[in-house]
Amino acid sequence: MAPKAAEKKPAAKKPAEEEATTEKAEKAPAGKKPRAEKRLPAAGKSKTSGKEGGGDKKSKKKSKKSVETYKIYIFKVLKQVHPDIGISSKAMSIMNSFINDIFEKLAGEAAKLARYNKKPTITSREIQTSVRLVLPGELAKHAVSEGTKAVTKFTSS
Repeated sequence: MAPKAAEKKPAAKKPAEEEATTEKAEKAPAGKKPRAEKRLPAAGKSKTSGKEGGGDKKSKKKSKKSVETYKIYIFKVLKQVHPDIGISSKAMSIMNSFINDIFEKLAGEAAKLARYNKKPTITSREIQTSVRLVLPGELAKHAVSEGTKAVTKFTSS
């Protein structure tokens, strides 16, 4: 099967890519397809900050970008309500998306209210009003009472 892969001709390439491919092909063992190479920036054009001191990047491990979610809080609330029930990762992802969506709606409504009243700050009053506007009926009443309770507890401590 390796000879067939070698017989196939790649699509038309730019001159710079041809040079890089031929260099790799010379280094690759016979009968094997050369691996796709990672393009590194030129030595003079590297984007290093003053903190790194221009050290070589190969020695440093690539840190994973952190993603903020509500997953731990969803799990804590689930355990308060139903201690013996778990949640699948797909269900957790859906719940996280749901909370992000509600947050966006409430924050957007609170921002509009602040703008209408020519105020530069979103306060608990704007949040409470946006909850009343966004959430339906009984759910809004419960949310307002829970929010009031939380704010009271926070200010007292």
